[in-house]
Amino acid sequence: MEKMIPTKDGGALLGIYSRSSGIRVSGPADKTAGTTTHPVSRTPKSTENYGEGDYWIIKLSKEGKVEWEKNFGGKADDHIRTLALTSTGYLIGGESRSERSGNKSVGIEEGTDLWLISLNERGEELWQKSYNFGNRDILMGTSVLHSADDKSSKGILLGGYTQAEGKIQTDDETFWMLYLDQEGNEKWRKYVKGESRKREERLSDIKLNRDGSIILAGTSAEELGKENWKIVKLGDKQLDQLIEKQDIKIYPNPVSDYAYVEIGYDFKEADIMLYDMGGRQLQSLKTKNKVTKINTQNLIQELIW
Repeated sequence: MEKMIPTKDGGALLGIYSRSSGIRVSGPADKTAGTTTHPVSRTPKSTENYGEGDYWIIKLSKEGKVEWEKNFGGKADDHIRTLALTSTGYLIGGESRSERSGNKSVGIEEGTDLWLISLNERGEELWQKSYNFGNRDILMGTSVLHSADDKSSKGILLGGYTQAEGKIQTDDETFWMLYLDQEGNEKWRKYVKGESRKREERLSDIKLNRDGSIILAGTSAEELGKENWKIVKLGDKQLDQLIEKQDIKIYPNPVSDYAYVEIGYDFKEADIMLYDMGGRQLQSLKTKNKVTKINTQNLIQELIW
């Protein structure tokens, strides 16, 4: 399994690189009487591969039961890498060596291209797009920019790197970012070289923060086997303009173990105070951060008692 993310209904979405039609998937473990069982593991794959390797997507309910499964691929090798939630469903990403074939409706330009698929919550295809940087393009991270009320998706930020195959190109082995609108249309692409540019640089993940900043994490080395971690934090004016600023935002709602307090205006230091419905102060803390994480697990227990 390459990726798993929680879904809005309390279930999970699994992304698996499938090279056969007989894979079985394991669901949440149930530990009783010293034994561990996987209720979903006895459910065989019901879809056939289109080629050498496919994207296999499985939607689980909050009880761990399979609600639906889908296969996406062409006649060659297609390798899933990322999953993300959108306002309408899910975004599936990876790389592809397949021309138009199977249920892949976009071709490739060179080597291995990025292949992105947008699905609704029932797993039905909304659109698919292909993107090329040259040589072997590898997608490692996806972040979706949501509206302030989380009811619409405003854009998609992809991050990865390109491995050299055959002719070495100038920007091979360099972190890159690709920004798309909500329909998958390319808006811009950028390479991130940084001050300590090495010969071999491979992105591991990319995260878009709510304040518009971007974190890229990966490895950097003069030769493979001698890597050091490389972490880059960037600001981007184009993305910052799309972030819907609110004075104060608290999420998720309702809360469980943790709550996040986001302050949308500039400040030096703020006091955050939590009260119960009777006006009794339960917690007080100071913060200098735009987003502050608060442990609410003990507060919920106090309210229950």
